Amino acid sequence: MSDQVRPVFDEVVHAPNRLQICAMLAAVEALDFATVREALAISDSVLSKHVRVLADAGYVHTSKTPHGSRTRTWLSLTGAGRVALEGHLAELRRIAALATTP
Repeated sequence: MSDQVRPVFDEVVHAPNRLQICAMLAAVEALDFATVREALAISDSVLSKHVRVLADAGYVHTSKTPHGSRTRTWLSLTGAGRVALEGHLAELRRIAALATTP
């Protein structure tokens, strides 16, 4: 994370599942939908709703590739998504510091 990250609470990122999705995607180039769903132990429909919110905000990009007779959906964090996640995490750290500062 850059020293120039501006702490900003982001309502889109803040929801627990969306925060976990962003964090998972920040560490990789892309993850397939099933991997994210299994890691979060949520249904396809719940993950789809969260991905739609993140995609509508410009934070997540989805792409589809053929995989045998099926189609595989891939998720990746956009540049705007990385900035939003970094800013949100910086704000959470700032807030947490308030609770631990004497």
